[in-house]
Amino acid sequence: MTIRHRTGDVRAQERHRYGAAAQDGAQRPSAGSRPSRPRPYGAVRKKGRDHDRFRTGRRRRAGRAGRYAVRARVRLAAVPGGRRARHPRLRPQGARRPGPDPGPATGTAVRRPRRLDLAWRSTETNRFGLSEYIAFLKKIGPQAEPMIAVNLGTRGVAEALALQEYANHPAGTALSDLRAEHGDKDPFGIRLWCLGNEMDGPWQTGHKTAEEYGRVAAETARAMRRIDPDVELVACGSSSRAMETFAAWEATVLQETYDLVDHISLHAYYEPHEGDVDSFLASAVDMESFIESVVATCDHVGARLKSTKRIDLSFDEWNVWYMSKAQAEVSALDWPEAPRLLEDNYSVLDAVVLGSLLIALLRHADRVTVACLAQLVNVIAPIMTEPGGPAWRQTTFFPFSQASRYGRGEVLDVRVDSPTYGTAKYGEADLLHATAVRAEDGSVTVFAVNRSRTGALPLEVALSGLHLTDIVEHSALADADPDARNTLADPERVAPHPVDGTALSGGRLTAALEPLSWNVIRLR
Repeated sequence: MTIRHRTGDVRAQERHRYGAAAQDGAQRPSAGSRPSRPRPYGAVRKKGRDHDRFRTGRRRRAGRAGRYAVRARVRLAAVPGGRRARHPRLRPQGARRPGPDPGPATGTAVRRPRRLDLAWRSTETNRFGLSEYIAFLKKIGPQAEPMIAVNLGTRGVAEALALQEYANHPAGTALSDLRAEHGDKDPFGIRLWCLGNEMDGPWQTGHKTAEEYGRVAAETARAMRRIDPDVELVACGSSSRAMETFAAWEATVLQETYDLVDHISLHAYYEPHEGDVDSFLASAVDMESFIESVVATCDHVGARLKSTKRIDLSFDEWNVWYMSKAQAEVSALDWPEAPRLLEDNYSVLDAVVLGSLLIALLRHADRVTVACLAQLVNVIAPIMTEPGGPAWRQTTFFPFSQASRYGRGEVLDVRVDSPTYGTAKYGEADLLHATAVRAEDGSVTVFAVNRSRTGALPLEVALSGLHLTDIVEHSALADADPDARNTLADPERVAPHPVDGTALSGGRLTAALEPLSWNVIRLR
């Protein structure tokens, strides 16, 4: 592998969130007036000598993942003026959205209506509502910021405005005073709002065509900005790249909403199909292509509208999810309260794939400015609990936690020149997937995945102009058994372990990446 650096207009993101993010108090430009942002730093230009060397350099094919061990070389350097990665945001999950005036999720918990949840064939008590959600964020700390979706399926503009007024208006109106009566005198200060959820999906109650949704989203956005011009709005994109309407949906919706919204959403879940582990390991290939396709669509619409504004991406649902099992689980339910659903138990293999998805998001962090792992606890989650019992960390907890902790700062321009292997779904894929982030103190963290199932990957990193002299740590998540998992009976079975033999000398880092591994190498 080679990671090449190119100076110039390639930048890291302004803001990146994994599942919850905090504002830093800076004044936000109003919608439509934001300066254009540079192109994704992970993308490859079509012209230029550096591009030619990267594209025409010899690449050795490695056959199936893990057949051969090959040497990788890396070059890292800082990008001038890089944008900042910031804190995460928390988004309530699911197809159900707050309902009327201002919604069943508001008010005193014991008085909230019990409703049928059509998406999950269960009874929703609404005991955990908007007030509890905001209180939960306060317990996390000031870095946690709310992200709420309004209901544009069965409801519309009036209900969205009612929820916004209830949540954010200080006092002196019927709904803001009602919030105070419910025990929340101070406004919630919700800045980021999703205009519906997966409205392209026929499974949604109130599903709409792109034209229908585009109109109601535009009218809702326009009305919400009359209350607060600085709200941050997310238009619904495609529920997955596999949707028949993908790209055409985005183009139609943005034609109506381009000057009114800040982001368009993306959702993606991955699982192995018919035992195809090689393609599953390369899931991030699909994620990166998905991102780049939506960026191209956004920029095409902007060009057609002759707009200088740039639409960012909100990848507000993503994860490894064994969805094929979930369909049978849900269809067998008979409207129970709080059923135990979608409690996937993740393996080392799943954790490596999730780590690769995190790398994909970082590699496109200049345009993916919101990214929310779905979910956080129990339901396809990195944290598991038992009622009245213990909590433990799944294998996927570790890459998520490490990327959240060390993936803050300037995302460096990382060029990968790797041997490849064949996949049934994505063709030739790199064995190595990597990126790097420089923190405010000048330290650098390299995130790297070795997709090989049987072979270690020797790695060389040339550190250009970064003034790094010490290795803080090299940890890896790997196991001789790729199906190893953490369970209630054995909650510590899998955890990152230190890696010996990693060296830094003369501005060059050398390391060996274990087969099927997620690696974090910290340098200072």
